[in-house]
Amino acid sequence: MIRIAAVGDIHLGTESRGKLAPALADLPDRSDLLLLAGDLTHVGSPEEAEVVAGEFTNVRVPVIAVLGNHDYQSDHADTVTDILTQVGIRVLEGTSTTVETPGGTVGIAGTKGFGGGFPPAMASCFGEPEMKAFVRTGEEAARSLRSALVELDTDVRVALTHYSPSRDTLEGERPEIHAFLGSIALAEAVDEGHSTVAIHGHAHVGSLAGSTPGGTPVRNVAMPLLGRAYAVFEIDDGHLIG
Repeated sequence: MIRIAAVGDIHLGTESRGKLAPALADLPDRSDLLLLAGDLTHVGSPEEAEVVAGEFTNVRVPVIAVLGNHDYQSDHADTVTDILTQVGIRVLEGTSTTVETPGGTVGIAGTKGFGGGFPPAMASCFGEPEMKAFVRTGEEAARSLRSALVELDTDVRVALTHYSPSRDTLEGERPEIHAFLGSIALAEAVDEGHSTVAIHGHAHVGSLAGSTPGGTPVRNVAMPLLGRAYAVFEIDDGHLIG
């Protein structure tokens, strides 16, 4: 049995120091690793990143993260990444990492991802340069996720993103903003990369569970939706339970 804790959209600010750490004290008893699905800060400042680093310094399980759109707001994403890396958090962007657990090896491939939408309401790479850039950004994120998944040789493969790879987990959000919350390109990468499960955030009032068109389970772990510090998912014999 492999136990994976996950949460996204914690949005810690400079006033948040010490608020989340107490809720993480029991992590080693409940999970083998912790995944952070982006939007770790309010506006992506180095000062906020220091707060995030402090909250996760002593969790005593491996912590793997991707950044979210909020973490890019202040144009210090590289600095945010460096600060988190210094305390042992593995920050992924089109890359992967492996965690050894008592239940087997877990490979995590991660990217922030991007928007683009889902059929029949999808953005297309046509027209103005700005529109083409929007679509190509999403396509490139998806390509990097697929490549990172394919290179894994582990018992379990997890796709970790901020943006959603499933329209299912966007149910509850206004349909007109679905194109800015996820994309079918991410879903295709998840399926082609043979993920055991895909975990994302970003959709604060979406739905907790869904799947890709290929049938890969998808779980939305945005904290405003979870209503708690993290969710725990169990994987047995290569299959998500529940």
